[in-house]
Amino acid sequence: MSKSLFRSIFKVLLWGLSLALAGCAQVMPTCNAVNSPPVREMAGTQWELIRWHYTSPNDGKTRQRSIPHSGMGDPISLNISTNGQTASGSTGCNNFTGQIISSDWGLVLDKVASTRKACSPNLAELEFKFLSYLSNYRTMVRDGDRLIIMTRDGEVLSFAQKN
Repeated sequence: MSKSLFRSIFKVLLWGLSLALAGCAQVMPTCNAVNSPPVREMAGTQWELIRWHYTSPNDGKTRQRSIPHSGMGDPISLNISTNGQTASGSTGCNNFTGQIISSDWGLVLDKVASTRKACSPNLAELEFKFLSYLSNYRTMVRDGDRLIIMTRDGEVLSFAQKN
């Protein structure tokens, strides 16, 4: 193999690795993040979903879901009560509330109730997935004013603290 071909291949691989690591930096928590934050550390916090990544079943590439944000409809939010026993928020269309159960991997929502407004099909799908993931996810990580929920089917929900 010639030196120029080797250099070209090396540059392409290095560029690809750099791009992959830059993409991960947007999703993955830092080293000092707290895995499975205890409910007492989450009590009284308010969170807004700012990014939602998923892996496309068609081509295996990571993509970002389109989600409502402040100023373009109701943002998807999660609010933990000051006593850490209940959670509430918005799914982007409906409001919800639920009882918090402390678990080994963070907090889990149980006995979820929501309003029943008619939503667009896209928001209805997001709402269903969001509420399902709050009850059954793989990992929850708190990194200061950022909360990340990694789902069992590879989706990553990133929240920013509002208060």
